[in-house]
Amino acid sequence: MNTRESDFWNERSGPRIAPEYLGNIVATAADLALVLSEGGTVISVTTNPLNSALGQIGHWEGRNITDFLAPDSVAKVTGLLTAVAANAAGRPDAIEVNHIDGGAWDFPVRYTMHLTGRDGRILMLGRDMRPVAELQQRLVRAQLALEKDYEGQRVFETRYRVLLEASNEALVLVDVGTGRILDANSAAAKLFHAGQAALSNSAFTQEFEGRKRADFLDSLIRAAEDESGQAVVAPLRRNGQEVAIRPSAFRNAGERVLLCRIHRTESGPTTSVKQDLSDRLAALYTNGSDAIVFTDDDYRIVQANDAFLTMMDVDSIAPLRGLSFPDTLARGSVDLKVITDTSQIGAYATRLITRFGSSVSVEIVCVALPDGQGQGFVLRDMGRGTMLRDTGVDADMPGDAGLGNATALVGSAPLRDIVASMTDVVEKQCIEAAVELTNNNRVAAAEMLGLSRQSLYVKLRKYGLLQRDES
Repeated sequence: MNTRESDFWNERSGPRIAPEYLGNIVATAADLALVLSEGGTVISVTTNPLNSALGQIGHWEGRNITDFLAPDSVAKVTGLLTAVAANAAGRPDAIEVNHIDGGAWDFPVRYTMHLTGRDGRILMLGRDMRPVAELQQRLVRAQLALEKDYEGQRVFETRYRVLLEASNEALVLVDVGTGRILDANSAAAKLFHAGQAALSNSAFTQEFEGRKRADFLDSLIRAAEDESGQAVVAPLRRNGQEVAIRPSAFRNAGERVLLCRIHRTESGPTTSVKQDLSDRLAALYTNGSDAIVFTDDDYRIVQANDAFLTMMDVDSIAPLRGLSFPDTLARGSVDLKVITDTSQIGAYATRLITRFGSSVSVEIVCVALPDGQGQGFVLRDMGRGTMLRDTGVDADMPGDAGLGNATALVGSAPLRDIVASMTDVVEKQCIEAAVELTNNNRVAAAEMLGLSRQSLYVKLRKYGLLQRDES
């Protein structure tokens, strides 16, 4: 059954389209329309007014189409022109070519060729392929970026697995929100007497005897937030063996996760003794009247008890953490050298500088901690009268008197002479103490006393200490 529309296209004289409209229809139907002769000469060029990227190419008219083709596209166009002119069967419906026009034009176009029925002329209708090419390039770049991300993920996944399995300690990752096991290494599977696949996505609480999920997770979270590293002890469900769980909390993609390090607790009287001693030392550290400070290998404060905080006039450890411990001593590094290098002196007397610049007379004992854990310092407040007490040291020089006999000289000599003799006694005792504290290191002793080395030698000769040391 024929309709008016089919009659419109099947008229022998051609469709009834006015010539003045036909060119506009062809121009807007394609991005580029070329009319070629049988030899490939460009007779007419029409560009789509809606595609301004094509520019002005009217100078193509009168020249052969091959002048504006890339070398790899010449054979495609000439072959299709020949096939279309001969109306050969099996020719391709469309071809993609690359146009070049000096440095101004360089982009791909997809062409279809049509016979016009006039003087062997051929109509080439082209579609600009640059948007498609750009989209393809973006897809390729996205694919490369995605492959790179996948490769990086595989690298980190491999490292994560190697580290997890290389650890002899049982490690379990637990989702705080659900309480389920995200991952576990083979050591954890062996400890729980279960397979790794069975542990994955199972409830962490069910591996322990008599534990409620909410209470158990709360205890793990509190232990993770506690800086003291307190462990949570729980019995295993399968064999009743007690284990210690040391959790660490972190966030992964916005979700809270616990990394639980699990190991068997020791049994027997030795454990009980160690735990009892640990509790007593913790009580001594917390409640003792002596100040206790722990530093790292660079002598920076990492922890201190309340007695030291009170001595330094601070409320918390925060303003002191990371502070160099020698900066709190009156003579700084000189005091520290004596304290750490001269182990036989026992307690060393000096002054502690508080946060607000006041000083406190203290005696300090240093203890080196094992395994490179730094040092521990014990400080005792000696009170305001400590430095004025009688040392009981007799003067070796004739005519010298002890500090305790100062009142006996009143009336027997002028006050100026009494004060001068007491000054010599005090000066001699300070020099002797400095030489003794530094193991007869006179450079360090001079620095401790605030004297030059020459001045120290003069005073050693004055009090007869130089000959006694050399002998």
